[in-house]
Amino acid sequence: MSELMNTNHGTSGFRWELLATASALALSTVVAMPPAAVAREDDRDRPTVWIEVGGQLERNGGIGAPFAPSFTQFQPTPAPFETGSPVAVQHSPRYAKGAEAKITLAPESTDWQFSIGVRYGRSNGNKHVIAQTHPDAFKYTSPARGLQPVGATQLVPQFADTTVRLSESHTVLDFQAGKDVGLGMFGRDSTSVLSVGVRFAQFTSRSDVKARTRQNIHPYNLLSPEKYPLYFNRYKFHTYYLQANSERSFHGIGPSLSWQASTPLIGNPQEGEFGLDWGVNGAILFGRQKAKAHHQTTDSYYKGVKYYPPNGNSGTHYKRYPAVIGNPQRSHSVVVPNIGAFAGVSYRIENFKMSAGYRADFFFNATDGGIDARQQFDRSFHGPFASFSVGL
Repeated sequence: MSELMNTNHGTSGFRWELLATASALALSTVVAMPPAAVAREDDRDRPTVWIEVGGQLERNGGIGAPFAPSFTQFQPTPAPFETGSPVAVQHSPRYAKGAEAKITLAPESTDWQFSIGVRYGRSNGNKHVIAQTHPDAFKYTSPARGLQPVGATQLVPQFADTTVRLSESHTVLDFQAGKDVGLGMFGRDSTSVLSVGVRFAQFTSRSDVKARTRQNIHPYNLLSPEKYPLYFNRYKFHTYYLQANSERSFHGIGPSLSWQASTPLIGNPQEGEFGLDWGVNGAILFGRQKAKAHHQTTDSYYKGVKYYPPNGNSGTHYKRYPAVIGNPQRSHSVVVPNIGAFAGVSYRIENFKMSAGYRADFFFNATDGGIDARQQFDRSFHGPFASFSVGL
């Protein structure tokens, strides 16, 4: 127990040391760069604090692999799986909804900016899919005709009944110090801000899956054809049941670098101005990815036995095979590269600004999305965003 406590304290200490080092680097960069020689005349009217809030709709990617027990892999594909495969039903929610907030401090008479921003998103998916077939249940004639079917009715169907609950959340937190390194580069009142700082990212996901199927149905001869030339047949089939759940996470922190630019298109800030905004960002995150899962698959074989007249009783039985159980748990230290970009348009009047655009962020090999063996997945978020800002 003491060794485990020491390990946890060591990991926590390493993260704080990394945060302190990156913060010191950002501050030292601020001190090292020379101040602006001459402040612009309009600095007096420029807001020193900007408060920004907004939201986004992001396409999710790389949450994890589905549970795929052996009974979902039979060839040819069982008929119910064509429309309701227990594997296909487990696809993760396509979109996540989220919110963001940012505070930027821009001291007077300088081109420096200091900001803290956070983005949060989440998605949920609850599904219950039932797929069922209607196989033929034949009547047979005498042996002289070779037991050929002469009629059919709908009796024992094949089916796949799957219930899935999925949830995911992600948080990205940025501390940045930046300087306008290209004042007027793209025209009057344009900006080009280069920033260094620290980025923290956290991804979590959970799944809960239950699936029951009846498949591999085979008819067989129940009655003696010599004495009973016309009869309904009986069946043999397998019933499979899957119960599984998983938890996956990644926590990481590291240095970041970004470039954001803006240039006015038409108008002016006093009467209303439209502009074009764009930027790129990158980071190296040091952290830990974890994966924990439990799955259990059972197989029951059903078979009806001979019919015994004159009482008309027919015995049945289920044969239950040993359950296949897995409880994998993994934890690994990882280094995750991160790159992103955005582009959009904005409208500003006085100290009020509205923005809209498209943004993408990619985190490479961020999560362990495997089931029984480690399998690294890239996490990606991309989609439209909108925000509004107020300058104080």
